[in-house]
Amino acid sequence: MKKIFRIFIITVLIVSSCKSKQVDNIESKSEAPKVEFSEFDLGESDLPKLKREVNDYEFIFTIEQLEKLTLIIREFEKKSSNQIAIVSIASIGEYTDFDKFAIDLSNYNGIGLKEKNNGLTIVFSKNLRRIRISTGNGTEKILTDEICKKIMDNIIIPDFKKGEYYNGIEKGIKELISKWE
Repeated sequence: MKKIFRIFIITVLIVSSCKSKQVDNIESKSEAPKVEFSEFDLGESDLPKLKREVNDYEFIFTIEQLEKLTLIIREFEKKSSNQIAIVSIASIGEYTDFDKFAIDLSNYNGIGLKEKNNGLTIVFSKNLRRIRISTGNGTEKILTDEICKKIMDNIIIPDFKKGEYYNGIEKGIKELISKWE
């Protein structure tokens, strides 16, 4: 019995050291920041403080996908000053209304420049099977609720139904950007 336990411990140590070496050897060739995965600290609020453009609290995207999405968003922001945030989240805490949660999350984090109110937040949950595009007052003059709904219904959700979350989000963002420019 002791031999089996020792073999198990040694196997776990070897596997974990191999995995950490693999991660250490991966180098990013893009200008996107290294992406850290961590749970958000809610503190006194049910709303997380977003740390970057793409906040993957459900761990859906790969590092490469996170970097690609981040670069798309940053390039658009450089050209336009418009800000985009993407959030995947497994739970909405004490909230009972997903749409209200998404709007409050965007406002709480100040997505968009205050004087232009030019922010857009895509909040989705694989776990809850919900998605919401929340726009600032300046943004909704161009990206109306109807346009956002069409993009969700015709571009994002069909890929989500196939389990292709990255493809849905990437295509959706590109379509939103093309309409926003």
